Amino acid sequence: MKKWKISELLPFIMLGIIIIVSVFAPVLAPYDPNATDMSARFVGMSSKHLLGTDSLGRDLFSRILYGGRQSILLAVAATALSMCLGMILGMISGYFGGVPDLVITTISNIFQGLPGMTMMIAIAGILGPGVENMLLSLVVTSWVSFSRLVRGEVMRVKEADYIEGIQSMGAGKIRILFLHVLPNIIGNLIIVYTTKVGRVVLSVAGLSYLGLGIQPPTPDWGVMINDARMYFRSYQHLLFAPGICIILLSLSINLIGDVLRDKLDAKNQEFREY
Repeated sequence: MKKWKISELLPFIMLGIIIIVSVFAPVLAPYDPNATDMSARFVGMSSKHLLGTDSLGRDLFSRILYGGRQSILLAVAATALSMCLGMILGMISGYFGGVPDLVITTISNIFQGLPGMTMMIAIAGILGPGVENMLLSLVVTSWVSFSRLVRGEVMRVKEADYIEGIQSMGAGKIRILFLHVLPNIIGNLIIVYTTKVGRVVLSVAGLSYLGLGIQPPTPDWGVMINDARMYFRSYQHLLFAPGICIILLSLSINLIGDVLRDKLDAKNQEFREY
């Protein structure tokens, strides 16, 4: 295992700060994030309102603190569900081969050829706005990368001598898959999962911005950007504050994925397509 450098710890520290602030937002926030005060609309930065207020007089700093909760939770949950679905399909496809492999590979190729964000917007638009529909659209468009990775790794591992030895001892296929094949590919799954979470954070923000995800008045960074777009010319900070938070969150997660890839000695080229 390689030694850790300060630069490699920075994304972990950054992500840790964002998570801690989001978890303890009820304690840290000076105001109720949904409390409106029309007499205090567009108040500038001050000791009373550190980042000012928005068009409804809501404290922007409080909403920023609460805004990461939904984004992080949904990104982690959607990516976890995508990984589980892709892992199961990839294991079936790679281990059993034949007709299951042909069907799953054909479906994954079709999904791989479709623009991810466009398909995500189409599914969310058809199903209607809401967290559940957004979660479904994220899972449907994100499982392919996990399936392709797991399929290739399973096809490689199942040819190993120890797998043949276990089969000769009468071990069942399910036992082999989950107790002997899966532990050998879990490191690669963690890398892809981490990288995918960073992308899903941007997708959650994008869908919320379009009004297809988290709905107002829930304090969410994507929703806040949507609310601020009408006042961007006069009050730029309403847009920049949540935008910078989204960038920092996504960047820290992506950097963590790069660090884990190096620490686990994974081949860089192998994961570029995922």
